[in-house]
Amino acid sequence: MLNNNITNFLQYCKTCGFKKRSLEAFSIRLKQFNNFVQTLSIKSIKEITYDHLLQFVTEYEYCSEFIKKQRVWALHQFYHFLKLNKIIDKNIALKLPYPKIEKTVPQYLTISEFNRILDYFTLNSNSLIGIRNLVLVMMLGYLGLRTATIISLNIEDVDPKANTIRITEKGNRKRMMFLPQILGKYLSKYIKIIDFKQGPLFLSKRNKRMSDRTLQNLFRQSADKFGIDKKLHPHLFRHTAATHLNQVAGVAITQYVLGHARRKNTQQYTHLNPDIYANHIKKHPYMNL
Repeated sequence: MLNNNITNFLQYCKTCGFKKRSLEAFSIRLKQFNNFVQTLSIKSIKEITYDHLLQFVTEYEYCSEFIKKQRVWALHQFYHFLKLNKIIDKNIALKLPYPKIEKTVPQYLTISEFNRILDYFTLNSNSLIGIRNLVLVMMLGYLGLRTATIISLNIEDVDPKANTIRITEKGNRKRMMFLPQILGKYLSKYIKIIDFKQGPLFLSKRNKRMSDRTLQNLFRQSADKFGIDKKLHPHLFRHTAATHLNQVAGVAITQYVLGHARRKNTQQYTHLNPDIYANHIKKHPYMNL
């Protein structure tokens, strides 16, 4: 019953500039919504009530709080589109509350763990792919760049003389970043080896722009060599960079390096530094009693 409306909505979202992942989420959740509506004894979209929407979000097929949140978001946007095109009179989805998701402290690598990973990739940096992988790990762990940001980098974004790099963040925001000296050194070496003046900075084995799957597989294939009891993925390195930088530079600098538009997004990395905590506990007046 909703197939045509969903198709038109997704086309509308493309025109509005929604990201690929958002479009995929909309498509999946609205397909589920269409399946749910087909189980109801209704013949028109106008017969769908707020209680039906609430039932879909909370009861239709068991799902996590994150999926419920996606369902609410998809319905909010879908019903806005329907109202905009006068298919319905009122956006009843706006009343749907987002589920409360318990905040968790982000996992991160200790300095010792990150150094182990660096040592491994340094030892295996005697080839083009090897030095590429080392530069990738440094960019993730030192600068905390997002996967999409790293993949979109071009050779012309790097200025070896000034030791800077121009990056493109979410929302097509561009900014310059200074590179740590060691990262700048290996990055310049890598660019000399690939011997291109422009084009993608990081190439796959087929000489095409590297995909996010290639970056994910890089850690899956190497994880057992590090002796680290954590699931390695690119975003873990962003958490690592943010945590260690915040401990020495504070929230404002960390916010700039991570490219967060809002301070509250950076504040999730202000969890207690265990090393500082241990030092303070040793000085506590009751510790020697």
